[in-house]
Amino acid sequence: MLYRKYSSNIKYVMMVLSVLIITVFLPKQPRFRYEFEKGEIWKNKDLVSPFSFAILKTTPQVTTDKKDALNNVLPIYKMNKDQINSVEEAYLNEFDVKWKTNAFPETEKAGYKSSSFKLLEAIYTRGIIAMNAKHQKGNKYYDFALMTNNISRNLSTQDVFTVQSALEYFDKNYNSINLKVKEMILNLVEDHLTPNITFDEKLTTIVQNNTVSSLSTTRGMVQKGELIIAKDNVVDDEIYQKLLSFKEAYEAQTKTIGDSKLVYFGQILLVGFIVSLLMFFLKLFRKDIFADNRQLSLLLLVITTMLLCLTWAIKLNLPSIYYIPFCIVPIIIRILFDTRLALYLHLLVILIAGFFVPNSFEFVFYQITSGMVAIYSIRNLIKREQLLLSALFILSAYFVSFVGIGLLREGSFDQIEWINFVPFLISVLLSLLAYPLIYAFERMFGITSDVALIELTNTNNKLLRELAFKAPGTFQHSLQVANLAEAAIFKIGGNSLLVRAGALYHDIGKIENPQYFIENQNTALSPHDKLPYEQSAQIIIKHVHKGIEITRRHQLPESVIDFIRTHHGNTRVDYFYQSFLKNSPEKFVDENIFRYPGPIPFSKETGVLMLADSVEAASRSLKNPDAQSINDIVERIINYKLEQNQLDNCDITLKDLETIKLIFKTMLMSIYHVRIDYLQNV
Repeated sequence: MLYRKYSSNIKYVMMVLSVLIITVFLPKQPRFRYEFEKGEIWKNKDLVSPFSFAILKTTPQVTTDKKDALNNVLPIYKMNKDQINSVEEAYLNEFDVKWKTNAFPETEKAGYKSSSFKLLEAIYTRGIIAMNAKHQKGNKYYDFALMTNNISRNLSTQDVFTVQSALEYFDKNYNSINLKVKEMILNLVEDHLTPNITFDEKLTTIVQNNTVSSLSTTRGMVQKGELIIAKDNVVDDEIYQKLLSFKEAYEAQTKTIGDSKLVYFGQILLVGFIVSLLMFFLKLFRKDIFADNRQLSLLLLVITTMLLCLTWAIKLNLPSIYYIPFCIVPIIIRILFDTRLALYLHLLVILIAGFFVPNSFEFVFYQITSGMVAIYSIRNLIKREQLLLSALFILSAYFVSFVGIGLLREGSFDQIEWINFVPFLISVLLSLLAYPLIYAFERMFGITSDVALIELTNTNNKLLRELAFKAPGTFQHSLQVANLAEAAIFKIGGNSLLVRAGALYHDIGKIENPQYFIENQNTALSPHDKLPYEQSAQIIIKHVHKGIEITRRHQLPESVIDFIRTHHGNTRVDYFYQSFLKNSPEKFVDENIFRYPGPIPFSKETGVLMLADSVEAASRSLKNPDAQSINDIVERIINYKLEQNQLDNCDITLKDLETIKLIFKTMLMSIYHVRIDYLQNV
């Protein structure tokens, strides 16, 4: 009750909260006032620099400078001087063992031992390097910096040994008359040659980072009062770079000198104005959504969430704003609501976002065109692959726009930076999150999408299978009503999926006492024969209440439950009412006992279902159905509903009623295999 009583105020509270949440998190520095693109004509007045600023290098220039600087940084290696000590002990011990094993004369051992180790020590003193293929870059030798005692000296790998060259050097410079002794020593030396000059990756990285960080990112200055660009001049490469530099310097200065409170106030005005436009649109053209706070809160949630994602991307300084899947907004709104609202809401989100992104016009063009394609590609989501096809269409729209803008700006395919298309690709992939989000929003906000309706109309689901098992006659009746109502609503315009779902479940309450309903009775005996007419009427009427209970217990959408609630309107159970009057004329009768509680139908869909339900049920009473009897019963039933004011709240015209009658007659004649007697008028 509290929710209903203050519902008109709640929607405005939600609106204000959305505006405040959006604006609280948006960037607060003043925005650069000019938009410019390379190759365009400068249509603004002459731009004179209000302060001095440095001209930034272009990204390719900075990249080239970094590359050149890194190429000039030699890889740093360190020599392990203590390694010879561990080698000495191992070498000398193993020398003794090998000498003894080969039974060489002990008198000669000391000389060979001393001379061989002395040469090995000289090799280690000069250094044995561990070659690095990354530094060789296909060359045999390369330069490096050798760090010893915190002193660096530049060397070539030719100046030191490798393991192979060290062994060759030893073989060449070690002289021995006894070849067997020399062979033993060579094998021993080979086993003890290990690099003592190794690459210091950590130190090299530090030096490289320091070198890159010390590079200047500017190339000259623009002095205060200097003309940056005159009106009607072309924005060439040089001027474009000056404008970019001026923009960055301007935004950096306004962060410190701008009044953030006034910026915040300006954001509240703009965002509040745009959200107010949404509220006016809903009040004028979508009164049903405006009146439903749950649906309204969903729309505001979508807007707020997308703009918070934008704020998050700006604060994290993402390399591209196009990583954000803005197309997810029109996809979700189109599936849950309609095309017009999807496009309108998408435009509002993009308009707000355009104030806070670079190259606003380009951004708006990308997002509006892709959003329109997204809406057109998902008219009715009834298959999961439609989302994939929609993603491909969106990607194609982005690609066409990307190539077109690239050619407009650069005038050459070669100059287009294709790597910049990657954010669009990721954005399209993220837009596939719409599918699980739609399911979540349906559950959270009580909205029924076409996907949910398709699932509900599957006759193999648990509730409909129970109806088919417990009340087979009612199930068959519901199928026929669904066919009639769907055909009629498709012709006059409306949600055919919704009316089919409503038709299948409209008599679900008959599961409770199926034997009390004539379509489920297999014998001439009826349980109503032993009951008072008032009680029989209440049992019949009760199937509406039971249907509502059952469907709510199974968490069916309210839009489907509305069909159960309204399919009899507030009409009487005439059979038992007339029987009561006939058999008990002297008794006072409370007509409300024999009357359904209502409400009467309030939409095209619920109105058509009422007519289809009554016509189908009445047609089963025909003994020998023919064209005339079917025509008469359809006319009589529909005219009776009109006389009883059951269609007063439906948006159904007299022309629609004539169309409905024709469809019902045609379909019923097909159902009962009635053929027109062409000889009748001969």
